[in-house]
Amino acid sequence: MFSLKDLDIQTSRADLADLPDKKLLINTINAHSYNTAQKDESLALALSQGDVLIPDGYSVVWACRWLKAKSRPVERIAGGDLFDFEMKRIEERSRDLMEKEEGRKPLRVMFMGSSEKVLSLIMERAAKDFPHLEVVTYSPPYKPEFSEEDDKAILEAINGAYPDLLWIGMTAPKQEKWAFTHWGELNIDCHVGTIGAVFDFYAGTVKRAPRWMQDHGLEWLHRLCSNPRRLWRRYIIGNVLFLWNILHELK
Repeated sequence: MFSLKDLDIQTSRADLADLPDKKLLINTINAHSYNTAQKDESLALALSQGDVLIPDGYSVVWACRWLKAKSRPVERIAGGDLFDFEMKRIEERSRDLMEKEEGRKPLRVMFMGSSEKVLSLIMERAAKDFPHLEVVTYSPPYKPEFSEEDDKAILEAINGAYPDLLWIGMTAPKQEKWAFTHWGELNIDCHVGTIGAVFDFYAGTVKRAPRWMQDHGLEWLHRLCSNPRRLWRRYIIGNVLFLWNILHELK
């Protein structure tokens, strides 16, 4: 059984500043991914054996306290929080390097995933928000599973770009499993974050919940109301299932 109480989870946003500057796989965990990992061994392995796991959901924060878990986060760290922190940090680093070294090229951030439309909007916004960064993108084929040729093309694109920060934005759990499975083939030396919906949030193609809802653990409700036909099972049935699974961990 995939056990929340045994996981190493980041406890606060301040912890992000202490992450070493090397190749790291950073995943998020929320009620949905926790539920999925109960039956998906590949996802359970990716989440438990990745380098960094952040609590993207108040349900996870509360459950860790209730379970008296190994890690007890004091706050939610959403994928968007990780994105903001990493992008601001690498922007400052790139700016400082460019000011110190005349002719220095900007550091490179790569977005792998989503559609060409979303990626173009990301590039447009990032050029304004982070003027000292070079942004490159790759849109993989839209299909349930990649072929060997697809995987090879993705790996060649990433390794060829050799980014200083890599974001992977595909549907969960596809993104987590892909990154973990191909981790040894990624010849890069940077932080890699699997952040899914953040691509759409940043591009503006999906509206994120108001801050007050985020701060009170209600972002799931905003997403449910925005797309009930697609998400009702995930949030209504999924939230009940999460409580059921946590109760089993108490035994």
